[in-house]
Amino acid sequence: MTFTERLIGATMLDAKVYEDLEADPSATWQAALVVLLSSLAAGVSTGAATLEPKAIIVGTLGGFIGWVSWAALIYLLGTHLLPEPQTRADVGELLRTLAFAAAPGILRVVGAVPPLGWPAFAVTSVWMLAAMVVAVRQALDYRSTSRAITVCALGWLLSLSIAAIIGIVFPAIVS
Repeated sequence: MTFTERLIGATMLDAKVYEDLEADPSATWQAALVVLLSSLAAGVSTGAATLEPKAIIVGTLGGFIGWVSWAALIYLLGTHLLPEPQTRADVGELLRTLAFAAAPGILRVVGAVPPLGWPAFAVTSVWMLAAMVVAVRQALDYRSTSRAITVCALGWLLSLSIAAIIGIVFPAIVS
């Protein structure tokens, strides 16, 4: 399967693509590229209003840190706190699938057009959540979609909470 086929399949929430990614260690570089592109799209969208390079860099780093925290929380929740009896997790398998679940985030670049900023961010965030559910169900061998939804939603809410705390505390420290 080509990178483009994987990217489209992951975006279309195709479980077979996520199974393929889980089983293919050579797809790790592709997974890293998806996270990079998604993070960069978040940065471009964030910085579009001001056209300041600093805003683009901060937005890109924010997108990357957000994905890393979400992935780490999903790993913790999915493998240690809410596993199913058959759950076996290899970190590489899980990270490859979760990275491709960030594929809809590449469309955040549309948010660079001022009136489309927040709507693009909102739509792609929900789309990424749906992709994460498919990725988690496949990578953690869950039989229950509801468990995958629970793990992803909890991870998402916790990572948003962490981001909010950082957003409140960091400016106070820098000032």
